[in-house]
Amino acid sequence: MFRQFRFSVVLAAMLLAALVVPVFADSPDPTGGATLEANPNAGLNFSWTLMTGFLVFFMQAGFAMVEVGLSRAKNAVAVLTKNFMDGLIGGLAYWAFGFAFMFGGSALASGLSDGNAFIGLSGFLLGGDAYDVTTMELWFFQMVFAATAATIVSGSLAERTRVPAYLAYSFLVSAIIYPIYGHWVWGGGWLATLPFGAGAKDFAGSGVVHAVGGMVALVGAALVGPRIGKYDAKGKARAIPGHNLTLVVLGTFILFFGWFGFNPGSTMAATDLRISVIAVNTFLGGAAGAVAAVYYSLLKTGKIDVTLACNGALAGLVGITAGCAYVAAWASVVIGVIAAIIMIWAVGFVENKLKVDDVVGAVAVHGFGGLWGLLSVGIFADGTYGGVSGLIVGDTGQIVAQLISMVVVVAWSLLTGYAVFALLKLTMGLRATRKEELIGLDASEHGLDAYAGDIITEEAAAGTLR
Repeated sequence: MFRQFRFSVVLAAMLLAALVVPVFADSPDPTGGATLEANPNAGLNFSWTLMTGFLVFFMQAGFAMVEVGLSRAKNAVAVLTKNFMDGLIGGLAYWAFGFAFMFGGSALASGLSDGNAFIGLSGFLLGGDAYDVTTMELWFFQMVFAATAATIVSGSLAERTRVPAYLAYSFLVSAIIYPIYGHWVWGGGWLATLPFGAGAKDFAGSGVVHAVGGMVALVGAALVGPRIGKYDAKGKARAIPGHNLTLVVLGTFILFFGWFGFNPGSTMAATDLRISVIAVNTFLGGAAGAVAAVYYSLLKTGKIDVTLACNGALAGLVGITAGCAYVAAWASVVIGVIAAIIMIWAVGFVENKLKVDDVVGAVAVHGFGGLWGLLSVGIFADGTYGGVSGLIVGDTGQIVAQLISMVVVVAWSLLTGYAVFALLKLTMGLRATRKEELIGLDASEHGLDAYAGDIITEEAAAGTLR
């Protein structure tokens, strides 16, 4: 209890510090009148961006369904609690700190003028000149992306991680880890201005969202340790089946649907007609990943594994996210197929070589899939959008920028993720006790049963008999 109190004091102090950071800007427009007068298309573009942001927010439900379905029934409430709360706690952290760290200095909207190539320093708490309709639009759309990065980690750590520690992690990743790397790529930071190609490019977040989440998940799962019974005495991995494949498939459908907000919405403009290309590429990447995984399963075992198909689709979607605006349709299919192959290899590598217990395969899907997405931009970008050209059109500079970004995201995510989880381990404690894990986190941490039936009292039973 004291450890939790001490950690809460630290978070409160950080929030208080944000309150006194000055915010500067030129011309805030809190009503939108001036913005609409300057740009008659603003209403259309705002509606597009916010609606796609709503779709991305709904992806939280998809992550929850996939994770709860791949977990055992005795941990369902714990999984749902984490997925329900991490985006909300992460959203508050992004409001207080993360958005300013990520977009301060970008001058993309009012109140975001102060910052440098490594970190933003304006826009805290959306106060001062950040009280502006364009700044709020940007904040909301980017907040749901931050929530996605945070929730990726939940699946890897499921069934043995204490919920209070996980919620503290959600705050820290949304306040610090995600936004600072995001600033380097999307906030006008040093990776975006590399003197190679068009600088590091990641259109909708293969690296910024997925690789960050996946690499932090890797170090988090390693520090918390495998579930009881996952490895035998010889260190061989055992399968621990989830309890509800219906939820897994439903969650995958929700995530696939939400991705049409994730990728096309990243134009932040309905007037950018490239959204049609992005939407098609998004579908083709996910479809190709699912089909590749299905046929791999069929060729290897003679049977079709729907969980592998779902992860194949998600890997394909992750892989196409960085390059969805920069590549042709045929390339999106290739990217999706390769993403599925990488995911299948990475699942075995993480489980059998690294001995890391990843309940949902998040490291393979998001971590390794995200890295492939970054690399694919340097290979397949065809120069038709944004001035981004890859190897297929003879530009070798872009792949250099992409490789640098890959190295940086791995190093940043692993180092900062380790620091966060090590801090939590020392202060709050990460792992449930053996007894708590064996009986399930639902009973031990929540006192609830996700599938409790109706309790029939003796009086009620007697009444039915009469």
